[in-house]
Amino acid sequence: MDIKNSTLLIVDDVPANLMMLCTFLNNTGFQVNIAENGEDALEQIDYIIPDLILLDIMMPGIDG
Repeated sequence: MDIKNSTLLIVDDVPANLMMLCTFLNNTGFQVNIAENGEDALEQIDYIIPDLILLDIMMPGIDG
C-alpha cells in the first residue's frame, strides 16, 4: 500500500489544529477528511473508511 494515497480522518474541535494538519497532510499527498466533533466523525465513517484516524482525546460531547 502506498502510504501517500492513504485516507485520513482528523477529528478535533480546534479549527486551527484542523487547518494546520489538513494543509500539511494534503500537501504531503494524503486524502484528508475532517470532523469537528465525535458525532460528525461517526457520521463520516458511515461513508468513508479511513486508513488512519487522528483523534483529539478531549472534546465536548463524544471524545477519544
